[in-house]
Amino acid sequence: MPTPPPRYTLRFDGNDLERGKLADLEARHVFEAEPRRTFRWHRGQRHYPGRYWSATTEGFVGYESRLELAALLLEDFDNRAVRIASQPFELIADRDGIERSYVPDYMVEHGDHRVTVIEVKPKRRLEDPEIAGALRWAGDIVRSRGWAYRIVSEPEPALLSNIRFLAGYRRLWQFPQLDVEMVEAAIRPSATLGSALRSAGSALNDVPYARAVVLHLLWRRSIRCDLTSALATHTVLELP
Repeated sequence: MPTPPPRYTLRFDGNDLERGKLADLEARHVFEAEPRRTFRWHRGQRHYPGRYWSATTEGFVGYESRLELAALLLEDFDNRAVRIASQPFELIADRDGIERSYVPDYMVEHGDHRVTVIEVKPKRRLEDPEIAGALRWAGDIVRSRGWAYRIVSEPEPALLSNIRFLAGYRRLWQFPQLDVEMVEAAIRPSATLGSALRSAGSALNDVPYARAVVLHLLWRRSIRCDLTSALATHTVLELP
């Protein structure tokens, strides 16, 4: 008996499921769907689910653990991302003669229309042969659809700390475009974060607010620096 092709389910309007062949599933349709799994909160649970307001989507994206939140922060910080979906779809396919079901953690679309499916797993769990084999199986099927597949584990601590800090300045509507342009022009000769903060403070005549604008520019990647070390006044800037 021939093996059936991989299939999918999407969730719409609560518990209504759409089913079909994975080969026919378009990414744009995934982003229109609701999370395939519902997020549950109850006393005593071991994980910490929640919703994060994403600057990329300008809306809330769910996560099921703190590690998933860390991965979501990094994707939101990536200025190539244009859409992010949590628990995007259910994959149903044969594995070793048994029908298996799998729901990845995220799907991300980039500005060049490239799509990446992301699985978030702690490094220690990747050492389990059963889990590693299941993820290879899922990755092979996702790639056969033409999408990239990536496994994300714990990020480097300093990088995560910096991005978590900069995320406090991610909301575009908090920073009028005129102020942003004034700060961009004022800090152009700056070699370090400290000199950029001083120049921005002089340009806006408001040191605390100017500091926030500079950090917003770092979030937007309009200016860049090494985020694998703690941010400091001597941090070297990369200006466009």
